[in-house]
Amino acid sequence: MTGKIINIDPEVLGGTPVFSGTRVPVKNLFDYLEAGKSIDVFVEDFDTVQKEQVLQLLALTNKLLLTNTQILDENFA
Repeated sequence: MTGKIINIDPEVLGGTPVFSGTRVPVKNLFDYLEAGKSIDVFVEDFDTVQKEQVLQLLALTNKLLLTNTQILDENFA
């Protein structure tokens, strides 16, 4: 899968970031992970989200954290 990972549209859940092509908020994934649930459980519960989308989002998040040390310095100093 290629293309947009996240969609932010005021007409979809008031602009809440969602997985592209769905109405599933990205925050739901992080809530699942924080609760100790697996990616597989997440995609089973939200069947409109593809596992590849989740993996791409996590890779993007990792890249953002690695390349934006200022974010880390501001939030964990």
